Amino acid sequence: MTSLFSPDTVVLLCLLLHSTEGTCPSICLCTSDTLSCGSQGLTRLPLLLPPTTVTLDLSYNRLGWLGPGSFSSLPKLDTLRLANNQLTTLGHGVFQNTSSLRHLDLSSNRLRVLEQHFLQGLWRLEELLLYNNHITRVEGGTLSGLSSLRKAYFSLNQVTEFPFFSIRDHSHPFLTMLDLSSNRMTTLPWEDVKALPGSVQKGLYLHNNSLVCECSMYSVFWHWEQRGFDSVRDFTDEHTCLIYGEPRASVRFLQHSLYFQNCTVGKVVSLPMAVLLSNLMVNEGERVHLDCQTSLRGKELSYTWVSPNQEYLTQTSFNDTFINVFPNGTLEIPAAKLNDSGLYLCTALDYKHMLNATREVNVTVIRPMPDTFNTGYTTLLGCVVTLVVILMYLYLTPCRCGCCKQPLPPAIPIPAYDPNTLASIFSPTLSHRDPTKANINKRVVFMEPLMEEQNGDLRATLAREQPGLQWEWGASGLS
Repeated sequence: MTSLFSPDTVVLLCLLLHSTEGTCPSICLCTSDTLSCGSQGLTRLPLLLPPTTVTLDLSYNRLGWLGPGSFSSLPKLDTLRLANNQLTTLGHGVFQNTSSLRHLDLSSNRLRVLEQHFLQGLWRLEELLLYNNHITRVEGGTLSGLSSLRKAYFSLNQVTEFPFFSIRDHSHPFLTMLDLSSNRMTTLPWEDVKALPGSVQKGLYLHNNSLVCECSMYSVFWHWEQRGFDSVRDFTDEHTCLIYGEPRASVRFLQHSLYFQNCTVGKVVSLPMAVLLSNLMVNEGERVHLDCQTSLRGKELSYTWVSPNQEYLTQTSFNDTFINVFPNGTLEIPAAKLNDSGLYLCTALDYKHMLNATREVNVTVIRPMPDTFNTGYTTLLGCVVTLVVILMYLYLTPCRCGCCKQPLPPAIPIPAYDPNTLASIFSPTLSHRDPTKANINKRVVFMEPLMEEQNGDLRATLAREQPGLQWEWGASGLS
């Protein structure tokens, strides 16, 4: 059977395919990893895009729709710019095989509804720009899979409701910027807003909306202003609300707070007996209960806790630490962790009498100490032993009285001049002595009989009648 293509033809086709794969579209500018196709009047994507593309710029064109798998040939795509086009919707799976995408710019388009499937698979996405569209609604699960999201911009749209409940610590641990300014929100689920992570609340921008003036709204912004959040302080003039929802009755509520003087959010500072501070130290893993007992008494009280991370905790809030708030205001931490340490602030509100009070609890979570010998008992035992030794030394000293002294051995009187000593010095030898005298000398030293030298020159006698010595001179000298 004859082959349709010769070997040379096959090689040529492979070379052509390989060169086509890496070819830059004629209307674009290409570098090693950047493809710029902006301001070219494109109504659809170029057919062949280099697979090595990391940054793709398609801004300022006339793209009206993106179909499924539009960028599936770009597995290394990191930054995609689609700003200033005419996009009205995105097809299912438009970002298939682009999980490495971290920056997505869809600003200044004509999107109306941000559907749940638009951003599927972009779990590495860090920055999302959707400002200056025509978005009126953001579906509940749109942001659910964006676990790496850090900044999201929805300003300059027509958003009337936003799924705040879908943003929690465990789902968006890195989110620090959420711009919802310049939209058409009249009222917000304030309990869900207060349940947002502290980092999100700090970077939540809500100025230039059509919020209705109410105490619950003012309470949130007042607390944010007291904590010095830049999202509030940098746009003080742009925070307005509508009295009774009337567009012509707009109030800059952060500058003119007299309208909210009946609201109780700011009175807790002026009540000296309303703030009760206590300290609590617990071991890691223990169950903790923090009560919210204040000076207020009543059955219709509302309780709100603020965690050390500036998160609002209420009965209806949900968080990844499973912290519970009971109807009586008690806050429960099932298993305390080291990062649960800090100051917990509870606010009790009495809407009937327009009063409130706060309670602060400083919680310190420590690691459980290993079982060791108690040093307190060691110290006490050492003191007791020392005291016993001192008492024994003072009162039980051995042989302190004279009756218990041992008798001294008898003293041996030694005469000043022993005649035997002199005799032994001047005698020629001891062998000349009388044997009987020698035996006596061995037994009694100081009871010797008298010694006399008959033929010698010296004679020494010991008088019995007189205890002293008598010296006599013999023929040749002293005797």
